[in-house]
Amino acid sequence: MQKYFMFKELGTNYRREIIGGITTFLAMAYILVVNPLTLTLSSVPDFPDALRMDYGAVFVATALAAAIGSIVMGLLGKYPLALAPGMGLNAFFAYTVVLGSGVPWQHALGAVFISGVFFFLLTLTGLREKLINAIPIELKHAVGAGIGLYITFIGLQSAGIVVNNDATLVGLGDLTAGPTLLAIFGIIVTVILMTRGINGAVFLGMIITVIVGMIFNLIDTPDKIVDTVPSLAPTFGAAFSSFGDSSFYTMGMLGIILTLLFVDFFDNAGTLVAVANQAGMIKDNKLPRAGRALLADSVATTVGAVLGTSTTTSYIESSAGVAAGARTGFASLVTAALFILSLFFFPLLSVVTAAVTAPALIIVGALMVGSLGKIEWTKFEVAVPAFLTMIAMPLTYSIATGIAIGFIFYPITMIVKGRTKEIHPIMYLFFVIFILYFLFL
Repeated sequence: MQKYFMFKELGTNYRREIIGGITTFLAMAYILVVNPLTLTLSSVPDFPDALRMDYGAVFVATALAAAIGSIVMGLLGKYPLALAPGMGLNAFFAYTVVLGSGVPWQHALGAVFISGVFFFLLTLTGLREKLINAIPIELKHAVGAGIGLYITFIGLQSAGIVVNNDATLVGLGDLTAGPTLLAIFGIIVTVILMTRGINGAVFLGMIITVIVGMIFNLIDTPDKIVDTVPSLAPTFGAAFSSFGDSSFYTMGMLGIILTLLFVDFFDNAGTLVAVANQAGMIKDNKLPRAGRALLADSVATTVGAVLGTSTTTSYIESSAGVAAGARTGFASLVTAALFILSLFFFPLLSVVTAAVTAPALIIVGALMVGSLGKIEWTKFEVAVPAFLTMIAMPLTYSIATGIAIGFIFYPITMIVKGRTKEIHPIMYLFFVIFILYFLFL
């Protein structure tokens, strides 16, 4: 085992890898609660229960997708990088596709499955890296920041801090309401923990908020801590049922699949490079075993869709594990084992409410917006597409719309500025695709 993971060459040992794997799990364990609540649209009380995904099944699918993705990454890529259903992508799945467009969740899972298959094929052929490289860095940063604003907006809504206002579209909610006060408390606690640099701050913040919520009778106290694993039957294989429905084959679904492809392109590649660089694994500007690492998230996405969850991708929280000493894929195996173990703690996690998970959405969104500092705002031809990409996501409640607007404006501003040579030919293809996206959506 030590030889396979090159412990000696990377200057690590079992103790460092185990501690690193545990640290990564604690940093990203919030997804076990946030993802089921997001995909089941728990913050939308008037959404028909008959159209919701099953909470228990999504919880199991989330844990298994995270475990499988992390195992594949650990064994093939050998990186200390864990995977799980992606933040932002799960919000796109639930709020844009299912709630906003009225697409059945089975169809949405079908779109995730197809995007996973495309990921796999593109990675095998090497086209995936070419497509990523074709997209200007400014738009990549704008997409990440836009998703951050989007999920922060969702978090503020879930907390009751931002509510509907007929006169101004949105307004300030009732800050004296119990659930809202609990969410505000959670935000403050999590911010303090994050500021102090405590590992697993988001997860610990949720635990503290849950305890306080129970003390003030805002959250039900679980009658069990450990129980049998919930059934996966309600969601397992549901993605395949969409393929026999003619309503699945539309331009709107094509736009959804393309959005899933693009967002995961940026998310996984950026996270992989960032974590590998932190671990000192990039040599001569090259990433060893990059192809294998990229295969991991495509496999995890495909398997996750079959199980019943949204797109699975690499987690930047893995950097916490690297900071704790992780250097190899063995740490990812440790994280995977903890995700499997968490399956038995469903009763403990199922009492968590939207008020508890809202701080996690807001804090993760704040971290994602940090990429704005890497955009050259003084260059108007770049600033406009980047800004429109970012701002359109929360204002239109759609990640897809933000990407489409930015990708349409970028060739226009660059051509007018006389920088046509800097536009990759693939960007013109994206321009046409997104024009058609708006025409036929």
